[in-house]
Amino acid sequence: MKPIQATLKKWMDQNKGFKQRYSIMKAEILQDPTIKQFLSNHPDITDDDINRRLNKLYEYVTQSKQCDQCNSFHHCKNILKGYSPILQWSNGEIHIIYEKCDNRIQHEKREEKKNLIRSLYMPKEILQAKISEIHYDSHRKTAFFETNKFLDDAQRELPSKGLYFTGPFGVGKTYFLGAIANRLQQLDYSCTLIYMPEFVHQMREAIKHNTVQEQMDKFKHSDVLMFDDIGAETLSAWFRDEILGSILQYRMMEQLPVFFTSNYTMAQLQEILSTTTKGDVEKVKAGRIMERIKQVSLEVPLSGHNRRQ
Repeated sequence: MKPIQATLKKWMDQNKGFKQRYSIMKAEILQDPTIKQFLSNHPDITDDDINRRLNKLYEYVTQSKQCDQCNSFHHCKNILKGYSPILQWSNGEIHIIYEKCDNRIQHEKREEKKNLIRSLYMPKEILQAKISEIHYDSHRKTAFFETNKFLDDAQRELPSKGLYFTGPFGVGKTYFLGAIANRLQQLDYSCTLIYMPEFVHQMREAIKHNTVQEQMDKFKHSDVLMFDDIGAETLSAWFRDEILGSILQYRMMEQLPVFFTSNYTMAQLQEILSTTTKGDVEKVKAGRIMERIKQVSLEVPLSGHNRRQ
């Protein structure tokens, strides 16, 4: 190290222009209020220490400290994007460490919230739904009451029962799901929204790739699970009992809410679930599934005109 320093000193002596610029830069760095405070806090720092680590002091001075020179995380000017420098004096050396800045912390929180909603084959507009944008009328009175009650309770503790929205096509059942999911996201609950017919197809594919249990675990453990359009497709006995039944059993035991939308009432759905894709009629097994559905959700009727027309 000494030969290198000697060579550098000799080069600087021979290059007076550089030496002059170096002196000016050093003077500017030492006039910085944060550097003055740092040196005041560590009076044992010598001029040789400063010269040896002037590059570190320059790095510190030119960086944004806790976002004082940055408008947002994406406009961060620092060497380590989203990290703020801190000067340290330890073991006779000046060091810089970096910690997350305020903008980065807020950015990460926003990204975490985005990931709280997981969607399988749900329309984009549903994922942007808001309670405040749902039109209130007499046909939706009960749905509004139960939705607001659930969300009010969720601010204190997540209820063990979701809602089973039943009604004809186009009355806004799925939009209610999206609006509820987005409000729960703001309360830091994770939500999984599933379009039921596509979910059936996905689980069939999971059999081929031996990932059935892995897929099921994702749905079991989400804070809030939402099935859109249950009853739209005749289920095999295997899917009804081993997949849907297993997921609902777990969530019933763990007291985790499930939401549903359906064109059928619970009583009608029980009849549909009793008939399998092979044409077999299994009323007892269908009844067992319906009991689990009733344990994790409350039936809420929706009516009115078709808003898709």
